[in-house]
Amino acid sequence: MPQPLFLAVDWGTTNLRAWVVGDDGAVLAEERFPWGVGKLPPGEPERRLQESVRPVLSAEELPVLMCGMIGSTLGMVEVPYLDAPAGLDDLARALHRVDGHDPAVFIAPGLRCVRPNGDPDVMRGEETKILGWASLDPARQAGRRLLVLPGTHAKWALIEDGRIVRFITAMSGELFDLLSRHSVLKSDEGPDDPAAFAAGLRTGGEPGPLAAKLFTARSRVVGGDMPKSAVRDYVSGLLVGDETAHLPAMIGAEDDDGVIDLMGDPALCALYETAFAQRGVRTAVHDGDAAVLAGLTALHRQGAAA
Repeated sequence: MPQPLFLAVDWGTTNLRAWVVGDDGAVLAEERFPWGVGKLPPGEPERRLQESVRPVLSAEELPVLMCGMIGSTLGMVEVPYLDAPAGLDDLARALHRVDGHDPAVFIAPGLRCVRPNGDPDVMRGEETKILGWASLDPARQAGRRLLVLPGTHAKWALIEDGRIVRFITAMSGELFDLLSRHSVLKSDEGPDDPAAFAAGLRTGGEPGPLAAKLFTARSRVVGGDMPKSAVRDYVSGLLVGDETAHLPAMIGAEDDDGVIDLMGDPALCALYETAFAQRGVRTAVHDGDAAVLAGLTALHRQGAAA
């Protein structure tokens, strides 16, 4: 009979996922909570962990290992970023132990890197998910892979021999939300329009500034070339098309001819699959929940949270 070993927590800006992991690596219990750190006042994350998350999962006597925005200025305590390139061993050595907790509470550091053009970039939580994904298959521990995590702030990570070498964040998801709700391009949700999305992909993939491409969503409607109901999918296609066309070169993977790996929400991944297929690029989709749990479990297994 497996015994509870530790409480694994992925605590982001909008929600929290927690798993009780047994000494055989199996998940003994899991819960989701709508308590992202972006919704909580200072001091509240610590109280929620102790008074709600632990009791709900009967984990009062277990050590805790967390990743995500819980280690940011919005969370429980700010944990310094670790510099890339980095692997799980580097993350394990840099785990931060939060003062005043027994059993112990640890938070994984985020990563920072320098983009090929010299600009800085950062991530929190995705590093544990990405390295957890790499740990799930020995084939991912050798060679070079490009992993894309679609989302509010999409992450493009270049992985070599199981280590994150560098990454780039694209605010495509947040831009889509802002444009759809608060701009001249705002539109109500309606039936999916694959033709509008495909048209957006074509325009988004063309050379030129994204700001100029975006206005074509307006000009197509007022010029009578596209119904207003198609704007939402057209803008989605524009943003995904621009991102998938230009990020491979920006991250230094434009000459790679292998499969691009996708991980995240299935519906979002499907949009990126369509975009890459239009460019003749093969893709493979992976489970994000399994990856982040694998990352937290691997960190614990290395003994850093013992």
